Amino acid sequence: MAPALPNLKGLLERLLELRRQVVEGSQTYLAAWGCSADPPAALCNLARYLALRQHDLRNLQLELAAVGLSSLGRCESRVLESLDAVIAILAATQGLSHKGPSYEEFYAGDMALEQHTAVLFGPPSAHRRARIMVTLPGEAAEQPELLLQLLQRGMDVARINCAHDDPSGWEKMVAHLRWAEAQTQRRCKILFDLAGPKIRTGPVAMPPGKAKVYCGDRILLTAAMPPVNSDIPCQVACTLPEVLANLQVGATVWIDDGKIGARVVGIEPAGVVLEVDRVAPQGKKLRAEKGLNFPDSQLPIQPLTEKDRQDLDFVVQYADLVGYSFVQQPADLQVLFAELERCQARPDLGLILKIETRQAVKNLPALIATAANRPLGVMIARGDLAVEMGWLRLGEIQEELLWICEAAHVPVVWATQVLDQLTKEGLPSRPELSDAVMSARAECVMLNKGPYLLEAVALLDELLARMQAHQHKKSQRLRALYSWQ
Repeated sequence: MAPALPNLKGLLERLLELRRQVVEGSQTYLAAWGCSADPPAALCNLARYLALRQHDLRNLQLELAAVGLSSLGRCESRVLESLDAVIAILAATQGLSHKGPSYEEFYAGDMALEQHTAVLFGPPSAHRRARIMVTLPGEAAEQPELLLQLLQRGMDVARINCAHDDPSGWEKMVAHLRWAEAQTQRRCKILFDLAGPKIRTGPVAMPPGKAKVYCGDRILLTAAMPPVNSDIPCQVACTLPEVLANLQVGATVWIDDGKIGARVVGIEPAGVVLEVDRVAPQGKKLRAEKGLNFPDSQLPIQPLTEKDRQDLDFVVQYADLVGYSFVQQPADLQVLFAELERCQARPDLGLILKIETRQAVKNLPALIATAANRPLGVMIARGDLAVEMGWLRLGEIQEELLWICEAAHVPVVWATQVLDQLTKEGLPSRPELSDAVMSARAECVMLNKGPYLLEAVALLDELLARMQAHQHKKSQRLRALYSWQ
């Protein structure tokens, strides 16, 4: 015997109670963010989404789907509207009335996200919704034709990484971009990405005859320039030595974007003793100028460095967007806002929050609420996030960040190693093509520099255009299929 259909009256009662809890729970979030009596609609929706996701809705989704109603699985941009639409239909089956949303009200969140995206990244291309952001190589300061070709192939946002080159080179890049815009009659936004306090390895000292580190090896992470007085011959300096005082025994340390994993096993006057516990079987060379990550440790680091402050004086003259590295808590935003005011930055200067640490993930809703009065976007910095959150969690975390930002009507930049092999070697790998397909759910996709950058822009342009016919965010569009006609 087939199982009975869900009880419609019972479903209605459960959904009404869920709605009550969502509305009540959202007030807790809004109060925690210090919102006024009349908070913006986007923040209200974000608070409702967070309240909704405190519940396990899996069984409820199955029961709603069994009677042909919305499963609530695509409610990110319109939480209360989605609940009210389902409740209105269930109420009608019981001879009751409940006001459901109009068509315009139901899709108002989607429209708001599109408007915010256009303000931040410019209007969409005629053939695709997602924008393409390109990290400009140093050659862009000397080759105006490169900017012209990038625009012709589909670049919508030019990213200038302030960790490289200098204001003289950046000014040339901007001038070449403006020339290319005039040639193509296409406007291109400019993102200046502040370098931030990137913690890296400094000078390295290795024992004679030893070129790599292996599991079980010990490394002295020191504030001084190796070699220092220690029984551990394998030594490496830290470019931000003040972090060492915050490391405790047992803490995880990742070196070179996660290629070398270690744990703190001791504290010496000369530095912190690490023991390698994760590395390729063939070992890995320990080199200078490689990233250091401390995912288990609370580091009292100011996200805005003295270099960033100096760069801002130049950046605010030319930037449409500013990328904020290592932002972790609302207080970090107040520091940036004060500097922008000092530089007399335009009030409509866009801000991109780079989410690259566990703390930033945890505090993302509060960060969004703090920056709600400025054009705002979020960059999922997947390289650092993979190291900070763990490789196994990266997939689910990038999904959750997409959902949170959609609920807040905030555009997302999908970043790090998109079409990386194609950009560097001229041919894409199969996994990175699948990754690029997934990136179509973001509002903007970032490419890094490489010898085959032009080819990567052209391929991404076509791929994003193809995918938007099939999918918008989490929703399948159900375009007619032609492969089996």
